[in-house]
Amino acid sequence: MKAILLVGTGGFIGSVLRYWFSAWVFRMLDKPSFPFGTLAVNVVGCFAMGLLGGIAAQRRFFDYEIRLLVFVGLLGGFTTFSAFAYETTSLLRDSRLLGAWLNVGLEVFFGLMAVWLGGLLSRLI
Repeated sequence: MKAILLVGTGGFIGSVLRYWFSAWVFRMLDKPSFPFGTLAVNVVGCFAMGLLGGIAAQRRFFDYEIRLLVFVGLLGGFTTFSAFAYETTSLLRDSRLLGAWLNVGLEVFFGLMAVWLGGLLSRLI
């Protein structure tokens, strides 16, 4: 039961942060037609996962319960892969093939790069 509460608490916080950050990007870019908010959330979330995951692996900094709260809950709630999938299919449905493929390519490339860079940075701090 404790694990469920930790994951749920982290997920709640992560989801609220995802909503706030994505909406902020949307407003800052003056309501773009491309889902830059989701892209930004995924890249930041992937970077945080790489950075904190690298620290956890190298320094054994996080115990099991903190990992549940932060990695499964908070970052799992913050990253928005489901929103990515929905928005990509919406672009496809609207016959915006280039936008859909651009979204897939950018999300995957920058997400992977952010995890790699986060892990690299974790070795330097």
